Amino acid sequence: MIDVPVKLGARSYRILVGAGILAQAGPQLARLKVGRRVVVVTDPKILALHGGAVTQSLVTEGFEVTTVLLPEGESAKRLDVAASTWERFLEAGLDRGSTVVALGGGAVGDLSGFAAATYMRGVNFVQMPTTLLAQVDASSGGKTAIDHPRAKNLIGAFYQPRLVLADTAALLTLPERELRSGLAEVIKHGIVLDAAYFDEVERDAAALMKRDPATLERIVAGSCRLKGSVVERDERESELRHVLNYGHTIGHAIEAVTGYQRFAHGEAVSLGIAAEAGIAERLGLAKPEVRARQIRLLEAVGLPVRSVGETPERVVEALSRDKKAKDGRVPFVLAPEIGAFRLVFDVPRATILDALADLG
Repeated sequence: MIDVPVKLGARSYRILVGAGILAQAGPQLARLKVGRRVVVVTDPKILALHGGAVTQSLVTEGFEVTTVLLPEGESAKRLDVAASTWERFLEAGLDRGSTVVALGGGAVGDLSGFAAATYMRGVNFVQMPTTLLAQVDASSGGKTAIDHPRAKNLIGAFYQPRLVLADTAALLTLPERELRSGLAEVIKHGIVLDAAYFDEVERDAAALMKRDPATLERIVAGSCRLKGSVVERDERESELRHVLNYGHTIGHAIEAVTGYQRFAHGEAVSLGIAAEAGIAERLGLAKPEVRARQIRLLEAVGLPVRSVGETPERVVEALSRDKKAKDGRVPFVLAPEIGAFRLVFDVPRATILDALADLG
């Protein structure tokens, strides 16, 4: 097991990474000295795969466990689903000492965290991510949200978990597409934060695709450390934390114009990375090889780098609703070289359109 601390003063917590750690949910939660009532929020597939181990561990430690089931995927992140979840919290008798456990992927974590942050103005929240994307990105950092029909993650709150349990054995059950989707976030961390980590992911791409246990544990912990170091310095995304949005500015716009149905999140991020790397090259901030190297690694793990299926104009129109915009100006995180980033405002519309056109 690898222990990754996230140091945020009174809101500090640990990310525990390792195979089989979900079976330790009860003892780990008991160490937090929380109340006896626990609601495990999950979806039917995850409940069948991992719910038994988590529930048994919690019950053995004396917790009273209620399970709340969500729709699968992004469809869980709706206001009506949040409202029904609050209703279930009330029925379960949750008070401010109780705990909400998010067991599942990023959508489960986003909805559960939003519900936990807003119920009674905040109850204990624990993340137990079961997808690669959630383990390396969505489960830590405290960003919770639901979607609006016109923009992804538009309604939400910053709300840190008390604990994150990232069980890398859960990744062995992932469909291939979900594994690839998570690798987009892994690659993103290397591109903008750590050239040596990017080298490591390049070297270990084949082992990651084969789901080598030791490689998975090391890479997941590496991404958690990189993200944690950013969150510690900029918890509420005032400036530095924008770096974690590399590939997401265009990626979120692509998701919005395709109704959150055509692409998995990591696939949209991969297309966003390809486009934003093209923007950096067109602006003269990066040499062609910087973009080419990013494209090669994305393709090596089977992620899309072309064929959005929507016009560039539609994608650019969706950018105007980006929640990171300030006074109508959308910030772009761009990579002048591997392991570095620059925040750039006022990217010309024509440059964005041309970069999107390059994707086909």
